[in-house]
Amino acid sequence: MAWKVKVDQDVCIGDAICASLCPDVFEMNDEGKAVAIVEVIEDEGLYNCAQEAAEACPVSAIIIEEA
Repeated sequence: MAWKVKVDQDVCIGDAICASLCPDVFEMNDEGKAVAIVEVIEDEGLYNCAQEAAEACPVSAIIIEEA
């Protein structure tokens, strides 16, 4: 199974909880917003990490879909 991960830049408020919880998938860009540095996740451990970050996002800016 594989999952696509993206961050809605229009919604992201730069809280950085995702980058702190899951630095292998998310980082902060020069504008202070989160970006997914891995667009397709095939590892279940990384998926669980990204899912935890998505649930912690205060504005629900992280989108994870089956690829």
